[in-house]
Amino acid sequence: MSEPEPEPDRPTLAPFLGGLAVFALVILGIVLFNVFGSDTTTPGDQVAKAAVGQNDAMQRQDYGKFRDFTCRAKQGSEADFLARQRDSVTKNGERYLDDVTDITVDGARASATVTYHFDKTAETKTPGEVSFVQEDGAWKVCTG
Repeated sequence: MSEPEPEPDRPTLAPFLGGLAVFALVILGIVLFNVFGSDTTTPGDQVAKAAVGQNDAMQRQDYGKFRDFTCRAKQGSEADFLARQRDSVTKNGERYLDDVTDITVDGARASATVTYHFDKTAETKTPGEVSFVQEDGAWKVCTG
């Protein structure tokens, strides 16, 4: 009597289908989060965004964007803005925002410590107290 021959190994689709299911769940989770996720940010996040936005506008010498992130009382004229920015870049190099910390929000006013450095003195971090106000439904830098 002879022993039955063992069946040859056949690849199974189970591991592949399991991996595909996990991948599909991850993609579905990302899509659902993007569709139903919260678009709201905290007032602190909005204050930090104003500081970053204003600094970016200054570096690009974009007066329109500078006005978007700066309170009306501190906007000045476009000519003055451009002259101040060009003078600063000549003397110090480009200014980079390193951090926004110690954000305190009190109604329509806020303050934060904003730390910068300049190209020509990259190792020197310069923190400063910056004031913010809420105008037209958005936080705006109101120091300077």
